[in-house]
Order: sequence, then structure tokens, then C-alpha cells
Amino acid sequence: MASNKSDKNAQPIIIKRVKKSAAAHHGGAWKVAYADFVTAMMALFLLLWLLNVTTDEQKAELAAFFIDPTHPKVSKVESGADGVLGGTSISKVGAMSEMLTPPVPPLSRTEQQTNASDRDLKHVNANQFEKLKAEQEEKDFMEASEKLQQAIRNDPELKELSKNLLVDMTSEGLRIQIVDQQGKPMFASGSAKMFDKTQKLMTLVAKIVKTMSNDISIRGHTDGKPFRGNGGYTNWELSADRANASRRALVANGVPMSKIANVVGKSDTDHLNKDNPLDSKNRRISIIILKESITNGSGGGVNTNNNAPKKPKNYQRSRGSVQFP
Repeated sequence: MASNKSDKNAQPIIIKRVKKSAAAHHGGAWKVAYADFVTAMMALFLLLWLLNVTTDEQKAELAAFFIDPTHPKVSKVESGADGVLGGTSISKVGAMSEMLTPPVPPLSRTEQQTNASDRDLKHVNANQFEKLKAEQEEKDFMEASEKLQQAIRNDPELKELSKNLLVDMTSEGLRIQIVDQQGKPMFASGSAKMFDKTQKLMTLVAKIVKTMSNDISIRGHTDGKPFRGNGGYTNWELSADRANASRRALVANGVPMSKIANVVGKSDTDHLNKDNPLDSKNRRISIIILKESITNGSGGGVNTNNNAPKKPKNYQRSRGSVQFP
């Protein structure tokens, strides 16, 4: 019995067995941290590169994006960047080369010349202004002359009249002359009545004249053969009447009355062939597209000098339609 009692009071024996093993691995957390660091550095360098290569306009668009994300425009072309840059690539070839300026249609040749002339005239003094205006006016005269001659060459009906039309430059402006040829007069003898061919030439001249902004002077000329008609009708009246008939023909074909500076009868005082007063070419009508410096009394219509020459007396407008020198 005693033996059984002592067995109950005895402490249990506990045996601990410790299993030894290698140290545990630290895991891959450091790789994630390193990847985040490398990504941040790459983003930083990318940002620095973009700031260096982008234009001021693109930077403005970037700034506007953070204020209003709906501001940037959407790219409509595959080339170039999208999103924040609004379709503008770093290179010159992109969807939108100008983000802040809407596209405009190309200018015509005339508009380009006009705009170029306006830009030039903003930075010149009075003398340079007059010179540039004169140069441009001379170019316009040359173009008008070429158009007139080209129109005659292209029209079979007028081609045979090419010898009756003379075009040249004078100190007054572009001179267009309709002259008689031997056996081929432009007016009936001793009359201001035009032949049909003369009317055709006048129609052609009117097409050119009405496109120009310059005033015109119309002058009638006769040869040196004395003419005596009823009531003392002479070469003076004949030349003036033919000039006035030419005025009516031009006006009928669309030339504004306001463009006609004067109508003059010159009689036989200004021969085309001075060596032969009886030459048929001396019988002619001269239509002169006047330089602005003559009609305005100054170069290009801008009078910056109080001592600038006044408008020549011969070109002052009068209430009458016929003038005699």
C-alpha cells in the first residue's frame, strides 16, 4: 500500500527533445523596396528629360492639366504623344504643332505679298515707304501688262490686232495705246466712231484697268495732217472726241467713273513717230494707268513732308469730261 501511495505523489518526468535546424531565410521584402526606389529614380529622370525637351506651350498645357484635367486637346493623328501633351510630339512632325493656336488655311500668293508688304512698311521711314510702294506698284504694272498681252495671244479674234496694241512703261505709269496701222484704222476717217475691232480692244483693256486701284488718263492723238471740218472742227476737237468715246467705251465695260482722272485731246502735238508726223501710228488713243505718286501728289499716298510736291495740275480732276492742253 505504501508503495502505491508513493507512486501517486511522485512528479512526472518530462523529456524535452530540441530539434536543431539551419537559420530561417529572411524572405524577398528587400527586393520590393529596391524596385520601388529604382522606379522612383527612373520617374525622376524621365521628368527632368521632359522638362528639358518640351516647349513653353507644352509646359503651359501640363500646368493647365493639373488645374483642369479636361483642358488638353485630344490627338486626332497617330503620330505624336497623347493625353497631357494634347497630341504634340517632341519632334516637329506631330498631331498638333501648335496647341494654343487653331489651324488657319494657307494664304494665297496675293495675300502673302500683301502681308509681307505690310510687315515691311511697319518698320521703315517715309523715304523707304515711298520706295517700297513704288516697287510694288511697278510689279503690279508688269503683271497687268503681261496679262493684257497674254489675253491677246490666247484670243484668235484679237490675235490679228496685236500690232494695234502697244504697251510700255513711262514716267507717268503703264501706258496702253491703241494705234492705227497702215490701212487698218481704229476709227472712221474724221470721226470718233469706233470700229468693232476697236470696241473689242477697249473691252480687253477695260478688264485690266478695272482690276487696278490706280486712276487713268485717256488721251486722243492725231497725225500731222491738217483736218478741217464743218464749223471749224479741227484735229483738236477730233482727238478730244475720240478720247471721250474711249472713255464711254471703258465705262460701259465696267471701269468706274471715279477712276478716270482726265480725258485730253492732244491733237498732233505728241507724235509717236516724231520723225514722220504723217505716220498712221500717230493716230492713236493712249490710256495711262497713272502712278499713285502722281495722282496723290506724294509717294504712295503718304505725305510726311510739308514740302512734298503738290498734285500736278494736269491731273487735277475737273467737272468737265474733256480737257484741252
